[in-house]
Amino acid sequence: MDRARVGELHFMTPISNLASIRRYGILSHDRASALDHESVALEAVQDRRAGKRVPGGRMLHEYANLYFDARNAMMFMRRADDLAVVRVSPSVLDLPGTVISDGNAANGVTRFFASPGGVGALEADRVYAEWWTHEDYWEQQERKRQRQAEVLVPDAVHPRFIIGCYAWRQPAARQCQSVDANWRVEVNAHVYFG
Repeated sequence: MDRARVGELHFMTPISNLASIRRYGILSHDRASALDHESVALEAVQDRRAGKRVPGGRMLHEYANLYFDARNAMMFMRRADDLAVVRVSPSVLDLPGTVISDGNAANGVTRFFASPGGVGALEADRVYAEWWTHEDYWEQQERKRQRQAEVLVPDAVHPRFIIGCYAWRQPAARQCQSVDANWRVEVNAHVYFG
């Protein structure tokens, strides 16, 4: 995939966490555990992530994780009015120690690459696919994995990299905008499968 294809990166979170994110940034799982916050993560998935080390790097929970596109399997399971998609500048790809995964980082077959060069290992038509469904079960699982490719930033994504939010409906968009008047906030029902 060409880096120019990456217009922004995404992080899904309850709207109630936005004030903390504006102050501290998007934190790794380990750092976020020290703060009062709401999680949208599935515990079974977090259990798999907890024991995984990024090859040549840190434990997976020591990275703040972003998606190339939030319209993925996690959003499909968790979509709700109180969920915001935080929009992040792709310049985080240049931060030292940042890693690219070619699919969901918890999946056993996922490969990891140093950023930003690792973007070239991704298949844009899979990462940004409208759907991951396929008549063959195993092919569908592979497409679903690839659709959830991640950018892993050590420790935290600083608030200066946050450019805005997507919300499912207008009331949620107003809540997001009230957190930071400078953020670009848009209603984007498509990312919520709406």
